[in-house]
Amino acid sequence: MTVPTALPPELDGIRAIVTGGASGIGAAVVTAMLARGARVVAIDRTSDGVPAGAGAEIADVTDDGAVRRAVDAAAAAMGGIDVVVNNAGIGAQGTVADNDDAEWLRVLDVNVLGIVRVTRAALDHLRASEHAAVVNTASIASWSGLPSRALYSASKGAVQALTLAMAADHVREGIRVTCVNPGTVDTPWVGRLLDAADDPAAERAALEARQPTGKLVSPEAVAHAVCYLASPLATATTGTALAVDGGMHDLRVRPPQQP
Repeated sequence: MTVPTALPPELDGIRAIVTGGASGIGAAVVTAMLARGARVVAIDRTSDGVPAGAGAEIADVTDDGAVRRAVDAAAAAMGGIDVVVNNAGIGAQGTVADNDDAEWLRVLDVNVLGIVRVTRAALDHLRASEHAAVVNTASIASWSGLPSRALYSASKGAVQALTLAMAADHVREGIRVTCVNPGTVDTPWVGRLLDAADDPAAERAALEARQPTGKLVSPEAVAHAVCYLASPLATATTGTALAVDGGMHDLRVRPPQQP
């Protein structure tokens, strides 16, 4: 009888950088990648909260010089970069009339140009990799109209469009580019929004009710999806937006039956 040989962890030997890796979805991604055998450097504005076992580089994604230094330092520490997870981002509330020009520029600078800066800085390292992948964090707001999210939706819609364009540009170089589109994720940012609501419990219930599963998305569920997209096993997956939203985008379910 042949005893099956245990397979190595899915991301064994993969060298990854994760922006926004000190909290929320980013920290969950770092943890999940480490558990799957990757070497990981988190790039964030602070090292506080970066999961144990990961490296940390301090940079704000709006600062091109700082981004380039952080990416180069991560590549030097790991001997290269195979995977870039562009997760850093900020939120915004309001209709198209509620945010001034400065706020529009600030959010777009972080959520869209941040991806541009980090990926641009990492491109030569990705070109040298046999398992190159870029995974961007978009949102349910990329393709579903949500109330009072005009600016945020515009930024995340741009992330999804940018993902497709990047995938087309770099597919012949062996670089896969994808994005995840999470629903409402139970992160500290969402927690702060709930705390600021007139009735936090009612607001949480409303957020949960709009997702067919009836609950908020966990950071760990998003991290699992990111690991799949980043995996060397996903060789045929590029130019893909993967919904991680409890069915919110595609499902139309009946309201729960009242007792």
